[in-house]
Amino acid sequence: MKKILVPTDFSETASNAVEFALNTAKVFKCKITLLHSYEVSSGFSSDYYGANKEFNLLMLSDIEKKLDDERKRIKDNYNIEVDTYISTYPLKEAIAKVVEEKGIDLIVMGTLGESGIVEKIWGSRTSGLIGSTKVPVMVIPHDYKWKKPSKVLFATNQFRKEPKALNYIFELAGLYMANVQVSVFTDSDDQTAETYLENKRNIAEYEDFLKNNFYEKTLTSAHLTGADFEETIQEYIKENNFDILVMVTQQAGFWRRLFNPSMTRRMSYNTEIPLLAIPAE
Repeated sequence: MKKILVPTDFSETASNAVEFALNTAKVFKCKITLLHSYEVSSGFSSDYYGANKEFNLLMLSDIEKKLDDERKRIKDNYNIEVDTYISTYPLKEAIAKVVEEKGIDLIVMGTLGESGIVEKIWGSRTSGLIGSTKVPVMVIPHDYKWKKPSKVLFATNQFRKEPKALNYIFELAGLYMANVQVSVFTDSDDQTAETYLENKRNIAEYEDFLKNNFYEKTLTSAHLTGADFEETIQEYIKENNFDILVMVTQQAGFWRRLFNPSMTRRMSYNTEIPLLAIPAE
């Protein structure tokens, strides 16, 4: 873990994500890039008269100053290496460009959550990145206050054995000096007794596999059951004081039922602890 990207719109939500990234950078000894995506507006009439051009230049100048002020604040208070990046591409394209150019290892973003059935813009943008990036995305809830993670919950129903995602999880946990628990979920309403027994057997075998291949002797496993995955996982997190929830995503055909991209995105609105979404290989 050497480089963290933090997109910011200078809101309280984004600032909270910046603080998480800074505290993580102190632990990991890594560099931070602050990105602001400003989509330059244009139109034939206004551009002809110069109105949009002047407005865009003023906005970009203001953004540049805000980023520079934030960079100086971080240098003075945290002594962490920070660079800044302004893009005129849409956010998703801007992030992909910076990830590629700078060799980013982790994206950290904030989310506002849901208000009734209306998704807040920043939360919507954050969830839209999950499953579409080449590097993991750490989603930071709006009201989350930093604490050094000591317990990580890795939720899976596919028992993945590809080394890239698993190495990332255990490297991250090792840097935080956190313990990991792996869990599987069985839907008590829709799945059969056969599925329940299969999941119970698989999670025990998966625990042994992870311990033997990643030298995680303190790793434990849990078989969760309930009528709703999201409610069950959130209750389990609160009861057991987990600090980070980890899920592995992929762009298509992701765990047909319970663990699909929309479910992982929905978790990014409602989770009360950071959610680390790792792209599948």
